[in-house]
Amino acid sequence: MKIYLVISFCLFLTSAVICQESTAPCIPCQELSQLQLPDVSITSSAEETDEVDFCKVMGTIGKEINFELLLPLEWNERFVMGGGGGYVGEIQNSARSKVGEGYATVGTDTGHKGSGIQASWALHKVERQLNFGHLAIHRTATVAKAIIRAFYCKDARYNYFMGCSRGGGQALIEAQRYPNDFDGIVCAAPIIDWSATGGEFIQNIQALYPDPDNLKSATLSKEKVELLAAQVVDQCDARDGVEDGIINDPVECNLDYSRFPVCSNGQSNDCFTEAEIQVIKTIYEGPDNNTGKIYPGFPPGAEAHDGGWMSWIVGPDPNLMQLNYPSLHYAFGTEFFKYFVFSDPDWDYSQFDLDELHEKTSFVSSFMNATQTDYRSFKNHGGKMIIYHGWNDPALSAYTTIDHYEEAMRMDPDLADHIRLYLLPGVLHCGGGPGPSKADWLDLVRQWVENDQAPQEVIVSKNVDDNTVLRRPVYPYPGKAVYSGDGDTNDPTNFSEQK
Repeated sequence: MKIYLVISFCLFLTSAVICQESTAPCIPCQELSQLQLPDVSITSSAEETDEVDFCKVMGTIGKEINFELLLPLEWNERFVMGGGGGYVGEIQNSARSKVGEGYATVGTDTGHKGSGIQASWALHKVERQLNFGHLAIHRTATVAKAIIRAFYCKDARYNYFMGCSRGGGQALIEAQRYPNDFDGIVCAAPIIDWSATGGEFIQNIQALYPDPDNLKSATLSKEKVELLAAQVVDQCDARDGVEDGIINDPVECNLDYSRFPVCSNGQSNDCFTEAEIQVIKTIYEGPDNNTGKIYPGFPPGAEAHDGGWMSWIVGPDPNLMQLNYPSLHYAFGTEFFKYFVFSDPDWDYSQFDLDELHEKTSFVSSFMNATQTDYRSFKNHGGKMIIYHGWNDPALSAYTTIDHYEEAMRMDPDLADHIRLYLLPGVLHCGGGPGPSKADWLDLVRQWVENDQAPQEVIVSKNVDDNTVLRRPVYPYPGKAVYSGDGDTNDPTNFSEQK
């Protein structure tokens, strides 16, 4: 409320009092550096050119929430904020390129500096943790709106947010905690429950790296992951009528482990030991503790693709090993528990008992999680949200997003009137993998917000090579695309919706 009331119809600067309506700026860019907002320091404002001319505003909110706001000189009267990834740590804006389409757009570092996969900045810093958890996005959005009002002498007609991974979690938190901030939201592959996700990561690295003093080799090798991926394709790929390496519906892929080649005499790259099969089951099935299921595990498919299991789950990844992290599960999991949960840089993951998970993470979950499923306030605001998730995401399981959406549907049977979920077969984390994921998701939610055109069939694409584009339809959950059995499988007209 404080910042919304700073500027109403007229803007008082040191040089003049300005009152006008225009999609072009009503004051020079450099004068924004003189703007006075509570608890905000604008450090610079200058015109730049990158496809279009825009005013770049840099500033700090509070002690250390840094932001970059881009204001096009030819404005479409819309504002879009882009989310960040991982532990952020630098100004990130997944919507930054939208300035070229006339959007005012902002990004933030969420109140700290870091590498994005390390969280030592959070040690004994509750304010930083709260900023990262939910405050920085809200405060940055509020300040950006005030500066927009100052620069154009009018508010944005519509406000949007888009983000993937941590940015997807930020999107859900905005709809849950600050439902009036944005009219339309694109949420991709969100981290929803930090506690449960952390428990999954720790269980996996306990299985893959049982000895914390030996991170140079996992209990699964690259060759075994490739063998596993071949088994999954062999058992499940053809079930959808298209043999393309894409598992259309992993729920229907009930792996028969008895068909896996089992090593009878020691190790070999063309068979699995019983211990390796148990590790594979651990990853697919997810962890339990004395309270029940913690995390649903990961759907089968695309395990051996670049950006799949090797970098996220199994490792060791040579680039990550420079920081002594064999995998991204290891990095994000251990950093979360060391610096958010236990405040102990020497915390030993191998000794952690998952029965203690909920008790130990209750405080951090209270401000980090996006687990609320009551979206009535966002609905009452008139908000619309598109959620999409790659079925074969090895970072954040699509099953968690499905569970969240189904719980929200139980609370609101008409949820699809304002929130819709799309599942993308064969797609990894925020893209990649054998399946297509490219679509103009921001335009889709914009059409829904501004023209009441709710998205139904969405055509997603992927450039396979210089001459081939894979195009497939996806439908709002629980619908899915089914091949007709005839015609080019790259032609979306040969698919229809099955509910």
